[in-house]
Amino acid sequence: MTPTTTSAAVEVAVAAATETLARTLTEICNHGAEDYAWDPPRRFTALAQRLQLLVAQLSHPGVLPSSPAVSTALRGIAGDVSTAVSTLSSYRSRSRIYVLIHSLPLCSSLRSLCSSLASSLALLDAPLSLHPELQKRASDLARDFLLSDLRVTEIEERVYSTLQREGEAWESDKKAVQGGIIMDLARALGAGPEALADQINLLRFDLTGPSISPSERRILLSLEKIFGSWSATEPCVADRLIDVDFDENATISPFKNFLCPLTKVVMKDPVVLESLQTYERAAIKHWFDWCLEHGRDPTCPVTGQVLNNLELKPNIGLAGAIEEWVNRNIEVQVKTAMQYLGDESSFSLEGIERALDNVYRISEEHHSSIYKVRNAGIIGLVVKMLKEKSKVLGSQLRTKALITMDSMAKDHESKLMMLEEGLSRLAVRSLNGSSEKEREYALSLLLQFSQERGYCAKIASEKGALVLLSSMAGNLELPKLSNMAEEVLKNMEREDDNVQHLAVVGRFQALLTKLCEGSEDVRIDMANIVGNMKLTNTDKEHIARQGGRALIAMLSSMPEGRASSLQALYNLSTLDDNSTILVDFGVLPALTRILFTTRQDDQPDLKDLAASTISNIVSNTGHWELSLADDQGHLMQSESIIHSLLQLLTNSSSKCQTAVLKILCGIASSPQALELVAAHIGSGNGIATIVLYLEQSETESRNLAFRLVNLLSRNLGLALAEELRASNKLILLKEKLLDTQCTSGEKSEIVCILANLPITDDEVKIILGTELLRWVVDTLKQQNSSSLSSNKSRQVRNMVEGLLGLLMHYAGSPDPSIRSLIQENHFMTIFINQLNISSHWRAKQRAALGLKYLSQSALAQVAIGDMEPQPPRGFCAPLVLICGKASMPSLCPIHNAVCEENSSFCLLKGNAIRPLVELMKDNNTEVQIAAVEALFTVVLDSQSLKNSTEELEQLGLFDAAVQLFKESRSGELQERVVAMMDRFFRVESLVQDYSIDQDLIRALVDALKHGTTNTKRLAQDILTNLRELSGVGGRNSNHNRGRRTNR
Repeated sequence: MTPTTTSAAVEVAVAAATETLARTLTEICNHGAEDYAWDPPRRFTALAQRLQLLVAQLSHPGVLPSSPAVSTALRGIAGDVSTAVSTLSSYRSRSRIYVLIHSLPLCSSLRSLCSSLASSLALLDAPLSLHPELQKRASDLARDFLLSDLRVTEIEERVYSTLQREGEAWESDKKAVQGGIIMDLARALGAGPEALADQINLLRFDLTGPSISPSERRILLSLEKIFGSWSATEPCVADRLIDVDFDENATISPFKNFLCPLTKVVMKDPVVLESLQTYERAAIKHWFDWCLEHGRDPTCPVTGQVLNNLELKPNIGLAGAIEEWVNRNIEVQVKTAMQYLGDESSFSLEGIERALDNVYRISEEHHSSIYKVRNAGIIGLVVKMLKEKSKVLGSQLRTKALITMDSMAKDHESKLMMLEEGLSRLAVRSLNGSSEKEREYALSLLLQFSQERGYCAKIASEKGALVLLSSMAGNLELPKLSNMAEEVLKNMEREDDNVQHLAVVGRFQALLTKLCEGSEDVRIDMANIVGNMKLTNTDKEHIARQGGRALIAMLSSMPEGRASSLQALYNLSTLDDNSTILVDFGVLPALTRILFTTRQDDQPDLKDLAASTISNIVSNTGHWELSLADDQGHLMQSESIIHSLLQLLTNSSSKCQTAVLKILCGIASSPQALELVAAHIGSGNGIATIVLYLEQSETESRNLAFRLVNLLSRNLGLALAEELRASNKLILLKEKLLDTQCTSGEKSEIVCILANLPITDDEVKIILGTELLRWVVDTLKQQNSSSLSSNKSRQVRNMVEGLLGLLMHYAGSPDPSIRSLIQENHFMTIFINQLNISSHWRAKQRAALGLKYLSQSALAQVAIGDMEPQPPRGFCAPLVLICGKASMPSLCPIHNAVCEENSSFCLLKGNAIRPLVELMKDNNTEVQIAAVEALFTVVLDSQSLKNSTEELEQLGLFDAAVQLFKESRSGELQERVVAMMDRFFRVESLVQDYSIDQDLIRALVDALKHGTTNTKRLAQDILTNLRELSGVGGRNSNHNRGRRTNR
């Protein structure tokens, strides 16, 4: 490029830069200083106007040479001025709060532009050397730009810092601080605090759109929150006007100087600052603390003056004026409240609400004047209103009344007056309120009342108080109310008089603490409470676990408290689950010590209680049998204890004797202890003593005696039978069964006793007789009928088992009259039915044994040749012509005599074989043995067995017996089955069938090795018969035995 071309290009660039600069400066200078509310843009605009004049002069032809230096300087000036347009636009068009938020960055931008413009203007110094006047103007302007040092004001900088902190987090939650921030902001904006609402609205408009930053959004929200809270000041006592009839009764609005500038609330402790401004002491201290916390000098919020001295001087004159104004207004408000609350003629819900609001504010804001409310009788009026107009008031006004009283209750004298007026009862009633708020303040009142120890008992005595409080304390869905209710109850637990009341509703902690840790007298009192309370099962278990040891210790260490402790332990022992707990704590030795060593004449009640408690404990088996029962290390079922108990049956009170009988019943009911206790009763001549109680007039003792005799009859049947015969009690037992006044429970025990006793045939005929037999049959039918639709109770089950046992006595009787009744009442059918409907093993066992006795009776009759039917429908008809008929009835293959169909003596004709065969599959060994014994009666005679083989095989007898033998182990059942097998393996046809059964052979060999002596002998005989009679070797046990296919 040639020099000429270069010079032309520079000239063009200079011209373009000059034109751009002139246009931009025109845009800036079109807005004067008055268009800006801030000093930095006003000063910058003034400098820009001077720059515009200079540029206009420099644009004349020939003033500036077309040099690179000039071009560079003009482009730099144009760029800086163009940047300034955007910054100045923010100052001019944005809201004033927005400018404050960005005041430091905006001012810093203008300051940087001034420095840059000064540097660019300095480049024109040499090119303007030919024009000294312009050179001086450019140099002066460059100097002024450089020295302009644009800055924000101190107040603007403080506000900027405050707003930036608000953008980081919302910290200004104190009203005094909020007021200070509002005043600072208003002062920075040059407006009153009331005009801030418009500025905040403009800021919200500025901060619309996607470009808003999170910090800006937080500042906006914080300002809205602060201004809303500060401007919406709650009316205080003195702020609210009450409409009344006469002006002299109207409250006076507060003077402006009564209000703290920071909180806009009437001051209570006005203080003067160095700036001579007055504030509420607490409010200005909050402001000072906030300033120091954020690293700024404390200022006077109203004037903005930085304070050199933070001394707070009381404004005594203003304080006096305020106090006089407050007292006057309080008197008016108290008078008006009395009018609304006490005048029935002017009753209105609105007036009552106003009155309550005013009393509440007096209490909260002028607590020292609360005595005026109290002395005016307003508490009594509120209580009366709650008593008489509770429904009319509704939940909202009741809640407001409770809130007011709760506030006043902070004054001790007022609280005592409320208690005297009966407000505690009303607070308890509000615990059932429909509003959660009402329940909350009712609880708050009760919490304050419960702090008065002398009145805790009064609260506890209020109807339903403790029930409601306990219910609320356990309601976790409302944790606040639950915690408050719990605190009330804890306060009440401190009073001894409340312990029993609390225990009634299930709050036992206070009782248990005093029981375990209190003085001797207190512990006795607590034991008395436990002993006389009606407790739930859960409560009994809780007290036993927490206080059982303490009660047991009192039996030994505290003679005066033994009766109370025993009563408590007796009460706890009535819960079955507590037996284990108390036994583990060592209660038995302590109780037996009292029972066996205390003289009856001295303290009869102690022996009675000790015996009754032991009876409760031993009535639940499975825990006490291995626990020591006395200090010598004996068990309850030991000879020493049993003999001592038997002695008490003859030399103690009737109550103690009843309890002892119950103890003996409990011990005898334990499978682990029955054998020992029976032996010790027998050796201690206890049978005669116990039998005496069978005629006891007192019902409970008599019933227990029958129960005990029943339990013992299984082990002491012979001794009991002898004693009953000697004392002529067998007839007594029969008479009681036939007595319609005798209870079903007593009859149940008696039939079991008679069933277990070894009664002779003569006794069956003479003592029991036919009348009792008919009663047994009828009763059994009734029991079966009543139990078809429901599960059998233990009593019904025992009754059925006992009745079957009695029928067994009759079933074996050889007396013709009895046999006629057996046939007439279909004994065989009765026993078979019991096999089908009974679920308990003992009933099925006795039914099977009854069938056995019937079958044995038939065999006995055949053996003696008594072929005449007794009565005419007898089971075996004589093989003679009857009534002139020439036909001969067929013979029974088992008895080789005529047995009628459905006979009550022949198992085959009575259709009892198959049910007994099925019974051999029962899960209970005793039932299986009984079934085998009954079936054994049909295979006793070899000839009869040969005659009936086919019928018995069709009924499944042989297969079932063989299978049972294979499954049985060494013992009585195996011995009974192998004895029956020995009988039918003497029949050749059966041997042929079963000799090839290798499983049977192995079972016989195993029995030969491990069975009893008798089992081994019989197994050997069977194996010999199988080898000798079959004449075949072993073959596969699954091979078809071929001869009969119906098994």
